[in-house]
Amino acid sequence: MRRSRRKQDEPDLGILSSRTLFGLQHELVETLAEQGHPRLRPRHGAVMAYLDEEGSRATDLAAQSGQHKQVIGTLVDELVELGYVERQPDPADRRAKLIVPTEKGRDHMVKSDAIIAAMEAEHASAVGEEAYAEFKRVFKLVAERQADAGRRK
Repeated sequence: MRRSRRKQDEPDLGILSSRTLFGLQHELVETLAEQGHPRLRPRHGAVMAYLDEEGSRATDLAAQSGQHKQVIGTLVDELVELGYVERQPDPADRRAKLIVPTEKGRDHMVKSDAIIAAMEAEHASAVGEEAYAEFKRVFKLVAERQADAGRRK
């Protein structure tokens, strides 16, 4: 008789990835709220996590985050209303617009980077520096491979 596998006992890559993402997002958003950014939500990460300090085009943000351009447009509208970004003409192509962080947006970016670095340092301390470095190396390879597979379909 075959013994059934329970998902919670042996989670697959999708479950492990979602637990990691949702846990990270929850802690990040909660900590950012404590540090003066209470109105941002995890969905805003599709823009803020990929935004260059000098500005980014919406099409680039969509490609990097894996979101549709229309979703990015909606998120940018929300972030403009919240005061985190503004649209400016792209100096390289006046027909295009850049999404540029405001002072409030740059503060958010700096704090987010520091929070993520602290979270990573805690994980490295808990599992060991070498083990965590190897985990990140392998996880990056798996993520890149999965992204490539998704683009081929």
